[in-house]
Amino acid sequence: MNTYAFPYLSDNQTRPYEVTAWQQELANAIEGVFTKGAREIDEVVAGLNATRVRPPNGGDWTPENFTAVMHELGA
Repeated sequence: MNTYAFPYLSDNQTRPYEVTAWQQELANAIEGVFTKGAREIDEVVAGLNATRVRPPNGGDWTPENFTAVMHELGA
C-alpha cells in the first residue's frame, strides 16, 4: 500500500530543479544566522560574512548582493 504524502509538505515544491550544494550551504548558513538572533538585513549580512559561505562572485556579503541573490533564487 502506498503512503500518502501531503503535497504541500515538500520543501522544494516551488523549485523546478534540484538544490545545488552551494544553495544548501547558503540556506543552512542563513538558518544559523537567524537562530543566533539576526533580524535586520545588516545583521544577516554580518552573520553570513562570519561563515565560510561566500556570494557567487566571491568577496563579502553586502545588503545589495544578498538581496540580489535572494531575488535570483526566488526567495
